[in-house]
Amino acid sequence: MSKGNFNPDEFKISQRQSWDSVASGWQKWWKTIEIGAQKISNRLVELAEIRAGQRVLDIATGIGEPAITAGKIVGKKGHVTASDISPQMLAIGKERARSMGLQDIVEFVQNDAENLKLGTNETFDAILCRWGLMFLPNLDIALSNIRRLLVSGGNLAAAVWSEPSKVPFINLSMDSARKHLQTSFPGQGAPGPFSLADVGLLKKSLLKAGFTDVRSEKIAVTFEFDSAEDYTKFNQDIVAPIRTMLSNETENTREQVWNDVTEQAKLKYSDHESGHVRFVNEAICIVGLNR
Repeated sequence: MSKGNFNPDEFKISQRQSWDSVASGWQKWWKTIEIGAQKISNRLVELAEIRAGQRVLDIATGIGEPAITAGKIVGKKGHVTASDISPQMLAIGKERARSMGLQDIVEFVQNDAENLKLGTNETFDAILCRWGLMFLPNLDIALSNIRRLLVSGGNLAAAVWSEPSKVPFINLSMDSARKHLQTSFPGQGAPGPFSLADVGLLKKSLLKAGFTDVRSEKIAVTFEFDSAEDYTKFNQDIVAPIRTMLSNETENTREQVWNDVTEQAKLKYSDHESGHVRFVNEAICIVGLNR
């Protein structure tokens, strides 16, 4: 994806359509993912120093995290606004919150993360984003707008993925697709799962936006599936970038890609006794203060 032919508005439309298309897959696999991912939600609310009674914004919430985790902390005297570009993902998140009795605490709204349209003069005590910043085509603009929504002394706490070799959970399937299609994935600066893996550049972006006391840490996140076949099915159901890449390919090509994903998962990450496949991945958590 070259900058010359990259259109941010078209990209956002494509993103909304892609995430809408995998919303049911996220609902199906949510528990499997949260066994590993919940630790990131927990850490983000700690880094943001979220407390009872606060007002919190969760950007790119998907189907509700870390909004729901934050909602349990702020309680009835607080409020969480959960924002996402995909109405289908939001609908599932809203139902999840209702099932937990958090419908009066966590509010779900469709919004562009780079140009958030909320209440007039609305500000938040803390802002969260779990694995969403990587998909924003205008990160500098987004971070500047996000900071303006924070009260003085409020924190932005976000999680992104590390470099591809340290995130096999995502990279294995994407690498298989890349090899079969003989194409490359967006690199540093272009939206994608690994676009913010360079911690130094990410910190510079936050500082440029006016955040202070910027600090980061790396956290291991483990995802486990009952079998390599389950891992492949997960990718088919949920991984929007690969679904988009394969959408115009022949059935034979798609079958080759998915068979390769299964074989590579068995070869590299399978426990020979149980058949389970286990991926240990590196996430980066970063926090910045609006002084």
